[in-house]
Amino acid sequence: MDILRIDSKRELFIDYYLIEKLDGTQIKLCTPQEQKLLGAPLRGHYMTIIQDGNLFRAFYRNYIPGYDGKIYDGNPGEITCYAESLDGLTWTYPGLKILKINGSYENNVILGHNSPFSHNFSPFLDTRQSVEPEFRYKALAGIHREGGLYAFASNDGIHWAKMNDQPVITSKEFAFDSQNVVFWSQCENCYVCFFRSWSSPPNPLRTISRTTSQDFLEWTESIPLTPNEKKEHLYTSNTHPYFRAPHIYIALATRLFPDRGNSTDITFMTARGNSRYSRLFKGAFIRPGVGSERWRDRANYVAQNVVPTSETEMSIYHGPGCRRYVLRTDGFTSVNAGFDGGTMVTKPFVFKGEKLEINYSTSAGGYIVVGIQTPNGESIPGYRFIDCNMSTGDEIKHYVSWGSKKNVKELSGTPIRLMFVMADADLYSIQFKN
Repeated sequence: MDILRIDSKRELFIDYYLIEKLDGTQIKLCTPQEQKLLGAPLRGHYMTIIQDGNLFRAFYRNYIPGYDGKIYDGNPGEITCYAESLDGLTWTYPGLKILKINGSYENNVILGHNSPFSHNFSPFLDTRQSVEPEFRYKALAGIHREGGLYAFASNDGIHWAKMNDQPVITSKEFAFDSQNVVFWSQCENCYVCFFRSWSSPPNPLRTISRTTSQDFLEWTESIPLTPNEKKEHLYTSNTHPYFRAPHIYIALATRLFPDRGNSTDITFMTARGNSRYSRLFKGAFIRPGVGSERWRDRANYVAQNVVPTSETEMSIYHGPGCRRYVLRTDGFTSVNAGFDGGTMVTKPFVFKGEKLEINYSTSAGGYIVVGIQTPNGESIPGYRFIDCNMSTGDEIKHYVSWGSKKNVKELSGTPIRLMFVMADADLYSIQFKN
């Protein structure tokens, strides 16, 4: 019998990694809710949102003011813009005055139209434990005609320089003209880049490949992932570690349908480390919505990174013409039970911690109770589901208890499984904590 090790990691129910049996329950895809975004100057493509302490930083592609459609220095008037926010809701230009455009300073431009890298400049905050301060921010950018993807670094996210004079990722097959996303992977202990590639003939599709690096300069041979469905192009992947569970990668990919006027929407995929994408839900996560402008050619992209904008919600930024979509914290998917109720039983696993925390929601008449079992499914005395105090409510952070007992330290390090008995309820995540 295989025993998983979840230790004290937060686990979301975005796949069947932890789930052994569902009876009267199901994994449900949640629906992001569109919210107004007042005072936001975010209007471009290929956006990246980074939370650095209390500051939110936005990087996005735009066009020079008064752009007339002509090509300048081989680049079609594209610039890399920057904005920032203290709450993720109201965004401002910080008055950078770094570059002159058309003879005057623009207050939010960090790469000008004479740069071949503005097309797809997508940075990240390097979370590697021993990263040098001058390399806290990194980025890959570039296109095929410039040789491929170049490595950039910055100490403040504003002033950037190449790390060397040659491209670090090259290919004769791929154009690199999409948003190529990269991050430091805590679980893989390396840098990971996801970029757009093409599937094999006779009916090639835009798809996703990945490559890894230990030093950000030397990269492995890329591996095609090809999670596409029939006739479905994946224009961007927007793959990134989830901020509350970095061993889980969230991918909010833009799907492109050339046979439908290049209309687009957003789909939901996940991965765990170097595993292939898991795609339980084949359809749209975010539909184009009401309005003809949302059904135009390539009209739907979301920003790289889902970020927390309160203790109970997280935000997905959608552009161009930036919109904000909101989910409850951890609320991409849930284990859902209807009115008649059901159960979910986990696979056997080993944990570290003293308390079981759940993120859950019920109706006024719904409930969740939890039983702890041996790997063979035998109830452990004192932790049976009939001993469990009923959880009814809506909480991001709730500790399960059995009678007067919340502490499960005596079971830490011992293989167990959990049985959830629930009705009219959603379970979003679990975590064992000290």
